[in-house]
Amino acid sequence: MPIIVNLDVVLAQRKMSLSDFADKVGITLANASILKTGKAKAVRFSTLEKICDVLECQPGDILVFEKSED
Repeated sequence: MPIIVNLDVVLAQRKMSLSDFADKVGITLANASILKTGKAKAVRFSTLEKICDVLECQPGDILVFEKSED
C-alpha cells in the first residue's frame, strides 16, 4: 500500500502508550492498534483531526505517501 502510517514512531517520540493515545483520541484500543500497525483501510477526517490535536502534529507527520514500483 502506498500510504505508510508512522503512528508508532510519533507515539514513541511523544512517549505515549497506545492505551493513553486511544483514550485521549476517543477510539477503542483495537482501532488504535489497527491504525498503529498500518492495517487501517481508511481514517475519518474527524479522527485524523483528533489524532493531530492529541499528538500535536500535522497529518504529514503520521501519513506518508510512497510511490509503488509497479
